[in-house]
Amino acid sequence: MKNILPSLPQNSTTTEILRGMLIAAVSLFLNGLGVYLTIHAAIGVGPWDVLNIGLSKTLGILYGNASITVGFIILGIDILLREPIGIAMIIDTLVVGKAVDFFNWIDVVPVPGTLVGSIIMMIIGLFIMGYTQYGYMWASLGCGPRDTLLVGLKRHAGRFPIGGVSIVLLSLVTLIGWLLGGPVGIGTIICAFLAGPIMQFAFWTVGFVPTEVKHQNILKSFRIIFGKTK
Repeated sequence: MKNILPSLPQNSTTTEILRGMLIAAVSLFLNGLGVYLTIHAAIGVGPWDVLNIGLSKTLGILYGNASITVGFIILGIDILLREPIGIAMIIDTLVVGKAVDFFNWIDVVPVPGTLVGSIIMMIIGLFIMGYTQYGYMWASLGCGPRDTLLVGLKRHAGRFPIGGVSIVLLSLVTLIGWLLGGPVGIGTIICAFLAGPIMQFAFWTVGFVPTEVKHQNILKSFRIIFGKTK
């Protein structure tokens, strides 16, 4: 398969970085559409959205504001774990949740009337999330805050496998979200088990190898943008 976007950017110029930021922002906005569909399926949501919706209900705020709050808390933990932070991680934190609010506001997708319809809607949402994750990661300006958190926790977990770290983290997130009133159901299981494989399939169809990406940290990006490089 051939990568549908150009070769991975070096992000050595302001133009490259700004182009990457634009592609990341558009990809993450459309990623919000995928998240919206998984929520709108109304059969339970993925672990992190259980937390976001639970926090939204508890504080009486929009989903997007809850998502941004959780996102910045995760970014803070990433920094404490000394993990690299990129510009796209900030964009991720700000854009996806408010995109979900936007799609909730325009409200053009009817709620499915059957379980089968809800499952189909959820899977479509997961495919949208998988393909838009490609555009976001291609920009090479930082991984997602949650993925970075998982990597950071693994670094401090010694020989404990990353799969085990992921299970513990997602179980804890789901439990806290459920206690706050977040929706847990068959959709939570579907997201937990299918989101990863669907994303891998999406990457395969476009010829994208995420391990080849060299993400640029935010300090270097700012030095280039503001002409501080030697």
